[in-house]
Amino acid sequence: KADGRSTFIYFYFRSNHKRKMAEVLSAALATAHRALASDHPPPPPDDAGPTSDSSWPTAGADQTTLEYWMDGLLGLAFLITTIISAKRMTWSRQQGGAETTVVTAFYSLILMTSVLRAVWFLIPNSVFQPSYTPIAFMAFDPEHPSWAGAFVSEILLTAGSLCLFSIFILILVYWADILKKYFYPGARRTKPMVTFLTLVGCLVLVEILNAASFLAQLYSSEGMILVNALLLATVSIVCVCEITIFSHRFRTVLKTLGAINQVSTESQVKRIVWITVTGNLFFFTRAFIEAIFAILLIIYWHRTGTVAEVFSHELWDAYILLKH
Repeated sequence: KADGRSTFIYFYFRSNHKRKMAEVLSAALATAHRALASDHPPPPPDDAGPTSDSSWPTAGADQTTLEYWMDGLLGLAFLITTIISAKRMTWSRQQGGAETTVVTAFYSLILMTSVLRAVWFLIPNSVFQPSYTPIAFMAFDPEHPSWAGAFVSEILLTAGSLCLFSIFILILVYWADILKKYFYPGARRTKPMVTFLTLVGCLVLVEILNAASFLAQLYSSEGMILVNALLLATVSIVCVCEITIFSHRFRTVLKTLGAINQVSTESQVKRIVWITVTGNLFFFTRAFIEAIFAILLIIYWHRTGTVAEVFSHELWDAYILLKH
């Protein structure tokens, strides 16, 4: 049909000395005919600009080149940490003494943290969800079948954070037990490992309630991320205060014992200072990052009803890089 019309138009315009326009119209009709026959859209002209596939990725596109490199390098770093911590944990279990349990638990937490982080970074993000940056969705949403993968990704990220925080919580619990022995000699002391498991159990319970609330559709994935940010910011602030207080008391005890026994405790004091500076730097940075992130979420949600602008590639990349 299109070929017949093309021929008719061609001869009609040729008879009226408009051959050039007839050729253009004939070519256009023939192209449309071929496109309809093959059930595909006509190819773009040669001088067409770049399509959307070749443009810089948006929030719904795949990872950028920077994000691929960032995830790969961080995943490799955590994989190396996994190997080292596994060797140290094996060595610690072979040693005797009263400190074997706490040292083994220390390296076990490092191992669990590095494994979870390596898995989260090295598995391609497309396995969990089509978007690298988080998107808002409800649980069991038929319009977002990738909600399950995104939920698993958030659980892996949160579990790694809990294991990481547990490392410092373990140190603080044993510091508190030692200080209680010197400052309150007659007081009844609970086992440090019981206290540690209780504190970590409370954090795990909060995260379970957070996940259950999401699955019960009480709030979307944005709410789940917000709860995690508020929890980690609060724990970080508490840990900064506790580390500072315990560190000051520990140095006082060490200096007193050194003066009584006429021995130098300078190396032990330097070790306490190093742990204090490292722990405070870590927790202060985490508290600042998580607090700013949570404030941005709340502000954008209050203004627009969504936090999609917070999850741009630039802000999300900066958050992930600084966080890890």
